[in-house]
Amino acid sequence: MKMQNFIIVLILFFSSYGISQNLKYDELVKEAWELYEAKDYPKSAATYKNAFDQIEGKAYPGDRYNAACSYALSNDTEPAFYHLMRLAESSVKYNNYGHITTDPDLTSLHSDPRWEKLLMIVKANKDEAEKDLDKSLVAILDTIYRTDQLYRRQIDSVETKFGRESDEMKNHWKLINETDSFNLLKVKKILDEKGWLGANVIGGQGNSALFLVIQHSDLETQVKYLPMMQEAVKKGNASPSSMALLEDRIALRQGKRQIYGSQIGRNNETGEYYVSPLIEPEKVNERRSTVGLGTIEEYISRWKIVWDVEKHKANTEKLEAEKKE
Repeated sequence: MKMQNFIIVLILFFSSYGISQNLKYDELVKEAWELYEAKDYPKSAATYKNAFDQIEGKAYPGDRYNAACSYALSNDTEPAFYHLMRLAESSVKYNNYGHITTDPDLTSLHSDPRWEKLLMIVKANKDEAEKDLDKSLVAILDTIYRTDQLYRRQIDSVETKFGRESDEMKNHWKLINETDSFNLLKVKKILDEKGWLGANVIGGQGNSALFLVIQHSDLETQVKYLPMMQEAVKKGNASPSSMALLEDRIALRQGKRQIYGSQIGRNNETGEYYVSPLIEPEKVNERRSTVGLGTIEEYISRWKIVWDVEKHKANTEKLEAEKKE
């Protein structure tokens, strides 16, 4: 799972790592990402290398991590470890232990002795970054985050191997649902007793864990804690973009149309993905920009959806008509 996908957002200025704006670099990184999504991992890795060569081997942290994933998926371990070690040992001090330990893209590296060394460095970076936080809560939320993400990141591989309607896939979803139930009990206790804590108390990953568990909960729970999250956003204790995703999910579950276009549906017969019903689709990018989300075109490209307002309106009419029948 790439850093571009979900969870970690690194906001960096071009000057931070001595990288001047380079259009060729940007173009090649985009091409490398598209090759990754097409599962052409060797070409993706080679294209990332070409991009980094444009700026004397420098790279943005997210791009370097993504390159490591493409190398690992190509079973090319040397450059994969090179990029991950560079992230961990440089001034970036990569510290997302929960992400790297559950990322299926890196599975091929786990049997290599260097993997444990890498994890030790990442864990030390994490401990250093969180030294002033509430350690007991951080530990609880770290476990919650890892279990929430671990089984979800295995969905594609289970579906590819056994099929979408297989018993294995059904059992996997049962495992996810059971894990969600345990995690929700713990998160509700934290929220009810302490409120929606910010990253300054529980770290960025702990803060993400609160959101993820509520996002994956039942509608009644989501509605109950949405006002708390909205207040947390005002105080800087929660992400506006995460709140937008929760608002979209609640809206759809209540039979309404979503606001920001974050929720993607899938046709049961064809397996094709589509943007779930959306209010005023022609203005979606305006709304997305107010909560820090990128364009709808960029977002839905990961599901190989091409944004077409008129096509979306027609599909929405069809979906809503089918619901009434």
